[in-house]
Amino acid sequence: MVGTREVNDMKRIKTNVIPFRGSHYDFGYVQGKEISDSWTVRNREKQWKVRKPLFQINVEETKQVYKQYAPQIWEEFIGLQDALEWPLEKVLLEFGGYRVKVPKSGCSILIGNDYMIRNYDYHPKTYDGRFTLFQPSDQGYATIGVSQRITGRCDGMNEKGLILGYTFTNRKRPGNGFVCNMIGRIVLEQCANTEEAVDFLKEIPHRGSFSYVLYDNNREAVIVEASPRGVESRKGAVCTNHFTLLPKENRHFLQDSRKRLDLMESKMGEELTGEEAFHLLNDSDKGIFSSQYRNWAGTIHTSAYFPSELSAWYVLGSNRKPAVFSFQDWLKGSDVPLGVEGEIDTDIPFLHMEKADWFQNSKS
Repeated sequence: MVGTREVNDMKRIKTNVIPFRGSHYDFGYVQGKEISDSWTVRNREKQWKVRKPLFQINVEETKQVYKQYAPQIWEEFIGLQDALEWPLEKVLLEFGGYRVKVPKSGCSILIGNDYMIRNYDYHPKTYDGRFTLFQPSDQGYATIGVSQRITGRCDGMNEKGLILGYTFTNRKRPGNGFVCNMIGRIVLEQCANTEEAVDFLKEIPHRGSFSYVLYDNNREAVIVEASPRGVESRKGAVCTNHFTLLPKENRHFLQDSRKRLDLMESKMGEELTGEEAFHLLNDSDKGIFSSQYRNWAGTIHTSAYFPSELSAWYVLGSNRKPAVFSFQDWLKGSDVPLGVEGEIDTDIPFLHMEKADWFQNSKS
């Protein structure tokens, strides 16, 4: 038994592993062909019928911003456009990552000796189900991590050993700027260490309020608290869903966030191994893994990144042995498994696997 649900009633899901070596344009084109008739695209088209965007797409403004901060990713959008045969406005609406409304979510991050462990807590109807390895031939560092909205990354590591994950703080008073997943992607492609990443996060415009947790090969662990109104950084090894340096940006109800933070901080003196820390976040009986999927805060995946050996772990659901990826070997030409499977204790449909509109919570 898992809670009150039989194991055989749990939803079995799969993440596709996407390895690619080549230019950003070619990467965009290949991804566009892969998703052109997918559940991901069909579900998002239906979702816009009931979820009206609270922002506008200005193609020229968006182009100029990307040309300033990440010109290579603009080329990826062009590849997606050519493959999907969509107007550029539609590509930017779905995958642009600039000036997009962000709903609430959870997430917990723990840094230890040569690792970062992250629980990604969100809603199944938003999940890409894509784990990517990308070695660009034009510009930018090679990266490994979990895709969000195809072009963004919700956590990951680059070839220099820089690791990034983010946690949600608040959606109030959004500004014109990049959303969390695109910021994560740009930082990993363009920054070699935490120092460079902190400087970049203080420069780039932010749409919403998030903490960006950074760790690198120099064992530098930094938490950057970023909102449209200010960016501050501090040393730190655990992070949930509230700011320390910018408390005015916090939500009013922080009990769950503080509870998860306290649980992780209570273990910091034990010098947990990477495996022990992974189980602390992934085991359902430790108090950090969340099943609040209907509240946009259920744990979908647990990931781990190890900078000295350039390896990553990834698992879907709780109480499972992770898939292990040697990013270092892949960079030298080795192959990787092309899928990861798991089980989630929910009947809510997943965006990339089945019909997942916003008219109801469970599958029709």
